[in-house]
Amino acid sequence: MRKMMKLLASICLLGWVWAGPLAAQDIYVSGITKITMRTGPGVEHKIVAMLTSGSKLETIEYKSDWSHVRTQEGKSGWVLSRFLTQEVPQTLLVEQLQAENKRLTAALAQAEGKNQALAEKSVDLVDIEEKYKKLEQASADFLKLNDDYKALTRLSQDQKDRIQALEQNMNNEEKLWFLSGAGVFIVGLIIGLSTRKKKRNSLL
Repeated sequence: MRKMMKLLASICLLGWVWAGPLAAQDIYVSGITKITMRTGPGVEHKIVAMLTSGSKLETIEYKSDWSHVRTQEGKSGWVLSRFLTQEVPQTLLVEQLQAENKRLTAALAQAEGKNQALAEKSVDLVDIEEKYKKLEQASADFLKLNDDYKALTRLSQDQKDRIQALEQNMNNEEKLWFLSGAGVFIVGLIIGLSTRKKKRNSLL
């Protein structure tokens, strides 16, 4: 399987060679500890940088022996083509996977935190709902008691009005009886005085 992948990579690299500098592509320094990048295509040219294994480069011009490349920092120079590969180095893949795993772990922790917060909010909402139901029941009981109180208040006022009416009638009857008794007394007094007067006159 590994030989097949290398063969495919070699075929792709050859196709890339034939394509020449038509399109810039990303390539990597192959499994060598360090290689030199020079000002020109040859060992007689000055070294401008040392590139480590896994360094990502952009091709400016590809040749069978030397290739003109540019680093991610923007520095350009020539390196031996045999030290270049289109395959992503295993070390770089491991670093990328580790970074992705770290990102996913942080995202998972954040999601768990949000889930916990939502769970706590859910508990709070249940508590609020229960309190609301109790308040609603208490309000219904209060409204019923208020209606009963108003009904009793009206009934009490009606009773007071009836009592006042009865007391008024009783006062009127007492006055009538008093006036009647006084009238009878006066009439009797007048009759008595008249009778006594007549008796005196008859004696004379």
